[in-house]
Amino acid sequence: MLIAIEICLVAIAIAMALIVPELGANWFEKWERRLARLARRSGLAVFSIGILALILRAALLPILPVPEPAIHDEFSHLLLADTLVHGRMANPTHPMWIHFETFHVNQKPAYASMYYPGQAVFLAAGEVFAGHPFWGVWLSVGLMCASICWMLQGWLPPGWALLGGFLATIRLALFSYWANTYFGGAVAALGGALVLGALPRIKREQRVRDAIVMAVGLALLANNRPYESLFFCVPIAGALLLWMTGNNAPALALSVRRIVLPLGLVLMITFGVMGYYFWRVTGSPFRIPYQVNIATYHLIYFPWETLAPPPDYHHEVMREFYQGAPVVGQYNLAHGHPLGTLFLKPMPFWLFYLGPVLTLPFVAWLAIRSRGGLRCPISRKSRFLLLICGTTFIGLALPIYVPPAHYSAALTAAVFALVLQAMRSMRLWRPDGRPAGKFLVRAVPMICFALLPLRATAPLLHIPLPPTVLHTWYSTDFHNLDRARVLAQLRAEPGRHLAIVRYRPDHEILEEWVYNEADIDGSNVVWARDMGAAKNQELINYYKDREVWLVEPDEKPVRLTPCGPNVSGAEPGV
Repeated sequence: MLIAIEICLVAIAIAMALIVPELGANWFEKWERRLARLARRSGLAVFSIGILALILRAALLPILPVPEPAIHDEFSHLLLADTLVHGRMANPTHPMWIHFETFHVNQKPAYASMYYPGQAVFLAAGEVFAGHPFWGVWLSVGLMCASICWMLQGWLPPGWALLGGFLATIRLALFSYWANTYFGGAVAALGGALVLGALPRIKREQRVRDAIVMAVGLALLANNRPYESLFFCVPIAGALLLWMTGNNAPALALSVRRIVLPLGLVLMITFGVMGYYFWRVTGSPFRIPYQVNIATYHLIYFPWETLAPPPDYHHEVMREFYQGAPVVGQYNLAHGHPLGTLFLKPMPFWLFYLGPVLTLPFVAWLAIRSRGGLRCPISRKSRFLLLICGTTFIGLALPIYVPPAHYSAALTAAVFALVLQAMRSMRLWRPDGRPAGKFLVRAVPMICFALLPLRATAPLLHIPLPPTVLHTWYSTDFHNLDRARVLAQLRAEPGRHLAIVRYRPDHEILEEWVYNEADIDGSNVVWARDMGAAKNQELINYYKDREVWLVEPDEKPVRLTPCGPNVSGAEPGV
């Protein structure tokens, strides 16, 4: 319904632009002059956008409390964060690991997440410095918005950069799943913004600090979304190389000293640390944890791969995931309907980054150009940003999966830069000499701002916000509140506990309960899978000092049953 409301507001804005384009002009001009003074102070503008994002998200805590993890990826990132908090990069394989086997987590050669550590570093910082991983998410979102504003300052006039930072805050920092789950997205967007923001500054001033900023951005990308970031970085590397060897290039010695050496040094340190991390997790600096997980569970990623015979899964729920619709089903769909799958892939990108209101500048610009009413060709900067988006989309199109929005997070700053470039062109539209384009430019942030109270009060207004895997800027996300409630209940009980989780055959595959902390034996509550009477008894004998519980998540309400020392795989003991 919010999408429908957004479309209606866009339609109203277009009608008003044609009928009363001067409406509110004096008020807008007054505020534009005030904000222009802030925009000219570039450092203060960047700081203000970052602080605004942090304050607004904190202010929403009464209606958007600290999130509870629900999806497989979230628990895996949290495991890695907890591992880092314990001062290690991996954990020894547990002797009873089969009972704890779960998604996106390697059990051998070490008990560790399959993911890169970029997101987990922020989650660990939130745990260490503020007592909860969420505050790492909160910080990453504030830094992302500030970095987008900083990037835009290198590509656009100051006022437009400030507007872009404000739009990023509204669309990404408050209700989006980047700010309200542990998936990630903001860290990769931060890395992409640093890389793109450093590029024009390096060309303009050849400062060491800009080369270091670019290297830090590349390090963030390499440790969050390395596959997609490889496609993202190819045009940037090409642009740097062409500039350094072109007619207007600075002296070679200057380029090497101020750009190549600092950039190479930071990247060398980055790859050294990554190699050490891989070695601790997989036993080899050249073997990625993701590769171990793919080899263990036969995860298919590209359509040209062949389906291998399935391994011997220890748990039916994992067989259903890797051999069912989430993996093999998408593989068959990509082979059976390749064009349909290809056309579907941009949908999550459009819904999350643009939606109707931020699509308006592009549609209006194209419509005006097609009628010859706008003499404003695509600038070199815009063509280059489109090239970056195009090469990245190639990388996103190759796998069999429809990519969620955080896969393309490196493009975030580029997307906002293109939106603003389209708005700058749209601003010049003056049919019959009336400022219709200027009105539409002003309408875009006003519509975004007007939608915020609607989203905040959606439950009171009975506006449906069902959780969905196709995220928008306002999505309600999956939160496993039942697991959090059971965990809190068990922690409130005296002693330590073993929770054996039993699913029904119709269990929802994405609602996983069996995830443990980095130090399994030191945890107050250990989660394990129901493996039948004999196997369960082995685990109970190992944890002789723990109270045993049978958890049945598919019962409504969730059934939590205390069990005796001989819990059955078929019926719980009492």
